[in-house]
Amino acid sequence: MARNGEVTDYIAKTGPWQQRTANALRETVHDTLPGVEEAFLYGKPHFVLAGKNIAVLHAAAAKISFMVFDAGAIEPVKGVLRSLGSGDRKAVDLKEDDTVDAAFIADLLRRTTGQN
Repeated sequence: MARNGEVTDYIAKTGPWQQRTANALRETVHDTLPGVEEAFLYGKPHFVLAGKNIAVLHAAAAKISFMVFDAGAIEPVKGVLRSLGSGDRKAVDLKEDDTVDAAFIADLLRRTTGQN
């Protein structure tokens, strides 16, 4: 599970709860998708599988957003998974008191990468 130093630095510059949340998401991605790589693109941590962007992490003051690509076939879940743009991208927003639902994220990743 190779880690990208720029991704590590990005996470380290956030607050304590954002670090916990981002690292939990990061671990879930690596645990779910063997061979996933990290890249720092467009100023944000991306997760890449077989040369294709599969997810991106974004830290903001009030939330951590975890967005997956190729999610057009996945229905949004009110208050959990929101649709972005044309619906091909979906995002999970986590706030300070939220817990990462690793099983939900893993299922989402498997479904969007065709590994279910």
